Amino acid sequence: MLKYGMNDEIRAAVSARLEAKRMTRSDLARAIGKTPQAITRALNSGKDGGGQVPGIWEAILAALDLKLTAELDTGE
Repeated sequence: MLKYGMNDEIRAAVSARLEAKRMTRSDLARAIGKTPQAITRALNSGKDGGGQVPGIWEAILAALDLKLTAELDTGE
């Protein structure tokens, strides 16, 4: 079953990238034309579908020069 949400690992990567770029969540919000509250909902696994793909996550990843990839879980 596919799950179209963001997990903690992806949220951590986004947070690390923000820190590396010396950006705040407010900076990111301005860069993608969203409110700081929308960024917080997305990064904190908030309500209103903040963690869904596409939507806000497409813009967040693009603004931070990140891309989402999928790997086959072989169960090893």
